[in-house]
Amino acid sequence: MEAGTFLPSPPPLSQDLAISTHGLTKQFDRHIAVNDIDLQVAAGEVYGLIGPNGAGKTTLIRMLAAAEEPTTGEIYINGDRLLRDQSNPKLKQRIGYLPDDFPVYEDLTVWDYLDYFSRLYRLREPRRTRRLREVLELVQLTSKRKSLIATLSRGMKQRLSLARTIIHEPILLLLDEPVSGLDPIARMQFREIIKTLQEAGMTILISSHVLSDLAELCTSVGIMELGYLVESAPLAELYRRLSRQKIILSSLGDMDTLAAELKNYPLVQEIERISGKNQIRVDFSGNPEESAMLLRSLVEAGIPLTEFHCTQEDLETIFLKLGHQQVS
Repeated sequence: MEAGTFLPSPPPLSQDLAISTHGLTKQFDRHIAVNDIDLQVAAGEVYGLIGPNGAGKTTLIRMLAAAEEPTTGEIYINGDRLLRDQSNPKLKQRIGYLPDDFPVYEDLTVWDYLDYFSRLYRLREPRRTRRLREVLELVQLTSKRKSLIATLSRGMKQRLSLARTIIHEPILLLLDEPVSGLDPIARMQFREIIKTLQEAGMTILISSHVLSDLAELCTSVGIMELGYLVESAPLAELYRRLSRQKIILSSLGDMDTLAAELKNYPLVQEIERISGKNQIRVDFSGNPEESAMLLRSLVEAGIPLTEFHCTQEDLETIFLKLGHQQVS
């Protein structure tokens, strides 16, 4: 099946915003769970929302899904405002929301479960049967269509929950910790489904504590701390601005000689000997072309290098670094 069959049609190729909030705030008694958030997510993006427990991620997602009323502030979904104290039926039709604790009905078969929700969304034949077949194929559960949900693995149940979430062909998907408790293979299967949905034109906002998954999936990332959105930027920009490049070097020669030579280069910072290994790790503030120049210079200086390996700090390191900055 081609990716385009999963959605009615992709959004226009523009920078139209799928999500826009202004001063969004949610207060429970004296506790402010979400504090004055201005969030913008462009149509077609996969936006990752990260932060520690209690940062306000779930409350923010619930407000975007119209499952929680804001205390103050405004929410726009594809340019249309979510109105407080109203049911917003047309806007809800565009949204698919998968909370982190949505129950499945274990005594139903996979097909009957999806058929039940398709009827709630008033899908009519022949579209209803066609849609059920499409989402079952997407989440790789076609062979399980007659199986009782009680017999499915945790990963299968989570993929079934995703199928239920997209049965009505929403254009915005809100996922709250969808891979929590899944094993690596199940997480990989879930990631591939998310990639397919993005390719079909869907906008996806996903929260997760598995930052390696978000780094692979997301085009942009938002970081929440104590109810505030402390960072929101394209992932590539975050890496460029906050991720330091590290180089690991090994040599057949004396490591003190290598360290002394490295000190001649202003882009080399924080030279560190790796204990138990004949290696040095340095922070390097240059670009890839400048790291290539460093390698050439070391070879020309007669350093018998056996390893010159460049890496960048990952999303988890960036998150921990930003969290430390907020604390201090």
